[in-house]
Amino acid sequence: MSVSAQSTDPGAPRFRVRPPANWINDPNGPFRWRGRHHLFYQHNPDAPVHTNVHWGHVSSADLVHWEHHPIALSPTPGGPDEAGCWSGCVVDDDGVPTAVYTGVDRQHTGLGSICLARALMPEDETLTDWRPLPTPVVTGPPAGLDVVMFRDPFVFRSGGRRWALVGAGHADGTPSVLLYDCDDLTDWRFAGVLLDGNDPVAADAFGDKAVGWECPQLYATAGGEWVLVVSLWDGNPCATGYLTGRLEQYEEGELHFAARTGGRLDHGRDFYAPAVLQEPDRALMWGWSWEAREQSEVDRAGWAGVLTAPRVVDVHPDGALRVVPAPELELLRAAEPFVTAPGRAPLPQAYDLTVTARGRTTVSLLRSASGAELTVRLDPDESTVTLDRRDWPRARPDGSAPIVVRAPAGQVRILVDGSLFELFVGDRATVTERVYRRPDDVPELVVTGSGATVTGWELVPPTHG
Repeated sequence: MSVSAQSTDPGAPRFRVRPPANWINDPNGPFRWRGRHHLFYQHNPDAPVHTNVHWGHVSSADLVHWEHHPIALSPTPGGPDEAGCWSGCVVDDDGVPTAVYTGVDRQHTGLGSICLARALMPEDETLTDWRPLPTPVVTGPPAGLDVVMFRDPFVFRSGGRRWALVGAGHADGTPSVLLYDCDDLTDWRFAGVLLDGNDPVAADAFGDKAVGWECPQLYATAGGEWVLVVSLWDGNPCATGYLTGRLEQYEEGELHFAARTGGRLDHGRDFYAPAVLQEPDRALMWGWSWEAREQSEVDRAGWAGVLTAPRVVDVHPDGALRVVPAPELELLRAAEPFVTAPGRAPLPQAYDLTVTARGRTTVSLLRSASGAELTVRLDPDESTVTLDRRDWPRARPDGSAPIVVRAPAGQVRILVDGSLFELFVGDRATVTERVYRRPDDVPELVVTGSGATVTGWELVPPTHG
């Protein structure tokens, strides 16, 4: 079945991960266990607002049929997470799936602790029962670094040992990723700063706006390169970035990330806090797409937030990120495409559209009553793709101005599910935005330009094989 309940709200995605109602934000702990993908997420089960944070839980055998499970983690009265079970990851600890997450207590001042919760029945593929440990494994940031932001543990393996990253920000405004040795998951040792905002490659890739790096993620590519993903915090979520490079181990056993290049992870304005699952032959990524409409509209709809489609992430030889939709998403395509050539065609509520252009091409996706159009323009000669949605304003301070992506522009793939709009520029750039259709908008595909080819499929509820 689709993970998302049916809704009368025309903006409600039907095929991406979200709870049937109320709030969702960061994806947490993507994890493969006994043939199923498990995905957890920040969740307020009581209202579509960001408070009362629990861990929601879904799982899937194929990345398209998602099943809801009971809430995995809830705040413990009087415990280290009584003010929220915040972001983290899930790891296999000697055969026991274990959540490693940020706990916040009632006395916190922006600093979390690192908490553990164990799956009570690891032999069960659904992993529906979890038991939090009563004492954090890390009660707060290391002394002497003047850390004012401390959260979002991510556990990985390197050199035959288990390590963890924690997102941080310092009092002088420097963001960083802290490193811990946690080969024994119940005994953590601070092992230094993996990377901070003073690194010249990071400074060039991200600028100096961020005062903290949240939700650090690290994965290895088949070619031996490593990718560090961070969410940029300037007092509020502001962007996501990536760095590619080497993971170097010093003689004394500490690790350092030697960055080679980097950039924006997603060029849209409605993407944040991605989580990565390292699989043997690939890495998968999900992000959170927040609401870009007024809270009054969110309250009427009764839900807020959605996770993106899963993306396969890798690195090109030049160090640039390679991002494509997970191939399993093709299981959502209708048996026959609704369009196979340039021209006009009505657009369904959810679709998967590929446009290949040899010259300048304009793809119109929505038309307003006044005649304004939402367009994607491809210019292969200039290597640009432009999303122009200015007549569909966003209720967020970063506005609705056109977004120009500079990348080889011969092909785009557009995934639309309700209000969730995901644009893949070849395999080198993505744009994630929320676009809310108005009652008098006309969802119609119009492709103009010479030498373009178009193929589009409606997304339909998948059938079990």
